[in-house]
Amino acid sequence: MKILLVEDEPKVASFIKKGLEEQTYDVDQAYDGTMGVKLALQNEYDLIILDIILPGMNGLDACRQIRLHDTNVAILMLTALGTTDDKIVGLDAGADDYLTKPFEFKEMLARVRALSRRNTDTGTSEKLTIADLELDVAKKAVTRAGKLINLTAREFSLLYYLLRNQGRVVSRVDITEQVWETSFDTGSNVIDVYINFLRKKIDKDHSNKLIHTLVGMGYVLKEQENL
Repeated sequence: MKILLVEDEPKVASFIKKGLEEQTYDVDQAYDGTMGVKLALQNEYDLIILDIILPGMNGLDACRQIRLHDTNVAILMLTALGTTDDKIVGLDAGADDYLTKPFEFKEMLARVRALSRRNTDTGTSEKLTIADLELDVAKKAVTRAGKLINLTAREFSLLYYLLRNQGRVVSRVDITEQVWETSFDTGSNVIDVYINFLRKKIDKDHSNKLIHTLVGMGYVLKEQENL
């Protein structure tokens, strides 16, 4: 697995790089946002670990630039800003997950494994459909009414999980355990934010809404009744 680490603090960068390489990951390194974007666009990476506070170009802008050219690469955002609003800004910029500094390295490894598993677990010829929505697992492509929809790695994983469980109500706990393979602060609304992201891309401009909220229970993917 090839990883790009974009971190400007030398000690932190060295610690992360050494730890990842000990786990047999192949790690390239950049110390500012501009160089990070350049490397990301020149090479193919499975994962980009991106600090928010960077010289040259901050991590949020770097993430947006990368997403303009690559919607599939997984991006893990590192942030010293720990509020939910700060995290959502990073997710809205195109990150798939976030990790708040300071963190334990074993927690980073868990996030890295979860994000990398998306690229290996879904490597089949499986196609999942509901109504006019289709998800092609092998191609990592999603279409609705024949129109291609660009999803981030985390959005793709969330939609894949909903499709695999279509017609069944899944709770926020189910989603965090199965899609993020971790847990959030119980006060976090990150799941709701991602459901919102999907709704805007999947259901907007379509009368047949597929993603539904059951208050106090969770979410269900199904065709809208009484059209």
